[in-house]
Amino acid sequence: MDLRKIKKLIDLLEESNLTEIEIKEGEESVRLSRASTAAPMPVQHYVPAPIAQAHHEGARHATGMASPTEAATGGRALPDGHVVRSPMVGTYYASPNPEAAPFVKVGQTVKAGETLGIIEAMKMFNPIEADVSGTILEIVVENGQPVEFDEPMFVIG
Repeated sequence: MDLRKIKKLIDLLEESNLTEIEIKEGEESVRLSRASTAAPMPVQHYVPAPIAQAHHEGARHATGMASPTEAATGGRALPDGHVVRSPMVGTYYASPNPEAAPFVKVGQTVKAGETLGIIEAMKMFNPIEADVSGTILEIVVENGQPVEFDEPMFVIG
């Protein structure tokens, strides 16, 4: 099932009074639920990116707060290029397993559709693919780091 469809389902669940959605397409199925009968997850100690929207990536708000991009990158500016952003909330992994080499490194040339990393979300591993061809100028996230929706992950030039 396409990640965009899953995102739309999540948005539908959040905007409605529904507590659960289950969709089946052929052999694939997705079930989203607000209610949880599982034990509480351990608290992860990280600072989530602010929800406020900037007018553009380098802008500062009238309140003096950093833009979402600046907050996600620790206040440092990203190099000029195409920014690949996280399509979901989860944990970023640079390689398919701890013993394997990372999918990409800074300076490496990639083609559109090539896997840059993976995000684990709800016990599912989702590949993050390059949407443009070019050279990896910066890898913004670190292996094992929690990522937020729309957080900058890679810069391709």
